Amino acid sequence: MLNKFLVAFMMTAAVLLSACEKDTETYPVTGEQCGPEDPVKTLDAADCDILPAGI
Repeated sequence: MLNKFLVAFMMTAAVLLSACEKDTETYPVTGEQCGPEDPVKTLDAADCDILPAGI
């Protein structure tokens, strides 16, 4: 059971990672044009705080 889960996880990760940007003028998944006022341009790694479950 764990082996099947691991294979499914790895395949999902490969699909998601294959969506890495090739062109910096469009978003990799949606293909929408990036603009100078996009709010994601001001994001920093510190803005992405992920807390463990149960806190």
